[in-house]
Amino acid sequence: MEFWQSSSPMSEADRLRIEIAFDGTQGLTVYLSSATADALDEALAGGQGSFSFEAEDGRYTLAVGKVVYVKRFARESRVGFGADG
Repeated sequence: MEFWQSSSPMSEADRLRIEIAFDGTQGLTVYLSSATADALDEALAGGQGSFSFEAEDGRYTLAVGKVVYVKRFARESRVGFGADG
């Protein structure tokens, strides 16, 4: 089992929305740092048994073999008050 944990809190610019779908169950949406998302991609490519990581709302452990797909959302643009430009 591999465990990935960032040593510093996520900045708004480094925060990515990730959707993880599992075989036969509901999906999971989490916010991860780009480094953690990259480590998840590597774990999936390597076919490891499980992968653990810290997200904004807690620690998760995934059974890599049960993951059907992972969607990395494009960074959201800011609209309305406080938007640049």
